[in-house]
Amino acid sequence: MHPPLSQVRSPWLPIVLGGLAGGMGWGIRGQYGHETGAMIAGLLIGLVMVLLFAPGWRWADAARAAALGTIAMGVGGCETYAQSIGLTHDANIVGNHDAWRWGMLGLAIKGGVWIGFAGLFFGIGFGGVRYRPLELVVLVLALLGLHWVGVQVVNQPFDPAHRLLPKLYFSADWRWLPEATLKPRREVWGGLVLALVGAWTWIGWVRGDGLARRLAVWGVVGGAFGFPLGQCLLSYHAWHPELYRSGVWTWLDPKMNWWNWMETTFGTVMGAALGLGLWVHRQRIRPPQTESEQTHNSPDSLTSFSSTMLLAVHTALVAYAEFAPAPGPIGGYCYGLRLLVLPIAALMFDARCAVLVLLPVTLMPIAGKTYHQLVIDERYTSASVGMVFYLAMPLVAALLVAVWAGRKRNLESAAQQSASVVLAVAALALWGLNFEFFHRPWPWIEWTYRTPNNLFFTTALTALLGLAGRGVLMAKGGEKSAVEGLKS
Repeated sequence: MHPPLSQVRSPWLPIVLGGLAGGMGWGIRGQYGHETGAMIAGLLIGLVMVLLFAPGWRWADAARAAALGTIAMGVGGCETYAQSIGLTHDANIVGNHDAWRWGMLGLAIKGGVWIGFAGLFFGIGFGGVRYRPLELVVLVLALLGLHWVGVQVVNQPFDPAHRLLPKLYFSADWRWLPEATLKPRREVWGGLVLALVGAWTWIGWVRGDGLARRLAVWGVVGGAFGFPLGQCLLSYHAWHPELYRSGVWTWLDPKMNWWNWMETTFGTVMGAALGLGLWVHRQRIRPPQTESEQTHNSPDSLTSFSSTMLLAVHTALVAYAEFAPAPGPIGGYCYGLRLLVLPIAALMFDARCAVLVLLPVTLMPIAGKTYHQLVIDERYTSASVGMVFYLAMPLVAALLVAVWAGRKRNLESAAQQSASVVLAVAALALWGLNFEFFHRPWPWIEWTYRTPNNLFFTTALTALLGLAGRGVLMAKGGEKSAVEGLKS
């Protein structure tokens, strides 16, 4: 009889499974981008950590923990980083070691603050401190103010027409290419750093949430190492092309999407770091209420309805911002910290909204972007086929599973079974949509530049499904043992 997963003593299980979840999630994000794409990694990592460290929690509490990390993983998507990457591998700058080091420093800062937010909010969910819903909403609103101040102080001036850029600037800069025609991008990492420090101080020290304080640091470390380490693959390939012109590389190199491997490596490192961080501080993991408090009043019908409406408004705004031809001011809704306000309010008031965040809300923009890419942009398949297979099937399945997992009986039961089912459905849906986005790169047909990445995603999917299947079997075994105990 294996011990419960929460009692596994070796760190290798959370490191490996966290890394596979992060690598798959962030690698798939590469096709979908921005804040809503980054939430894929938060979703997979969060559910893996629930199954490893909190399988016996109430599903209501575990779902909140996973959902908080999921939406927080998207915050850093407002950062611009493509030009920072360019400083380390663009053809016209290859050989400039100072530019390479500066670009890597920028990636470390941007990656660190990005995953730092995810670590902080995962810590909020797993750390046992009871937070009132409005408390977190007010916190996020305050962070929006800190973000604005940080941008004004650190990321200004920004006037490319007159070649006026901030002193600490990690994108396209005439400092490195004085004669080039550049289009610098506005950076906002200073605002995110100030917001993260403010949230870390208040949550970790004022509220005394020791796990959140520590896990935020692990997130910063994972992002600060993961992003530059992934970029080393891309820059090494650009700096040493001669090494890829002989041997097996003559066949494999044209089939390697080095950019996507950079993303996959980044996700693997940061997922492993978050898993290791939770393992190191596993003694601090506890649900946000004691056994005697678990019978606290459930949300009344008005609160439940209001929470559902908040989440519905959030989902509608995301859909409009992502897919409307001219979203106007609403297009700014999918931007950094703004995306946290409504879903945090909804899921903290009603745990069923947390389950909805984990499935249909996170999956909706991914399904929509798959449809838009394959049907509208590429005409890879017909609108009717795309409507059924890219939109209807994954979203209806996600909604049905969310309704099942959000039943009161499941919310009050141990998290293991519900978390396992939700992880399996989410992983399969995300892998399947990305597989279509990749034009079905089966390994037994001619390889394309999508095939190697898909092999990694398939390996990760197999591991996640194995974890989910084990969770279901253990949950069923526990139920059977309980029934037999009552009979005896």
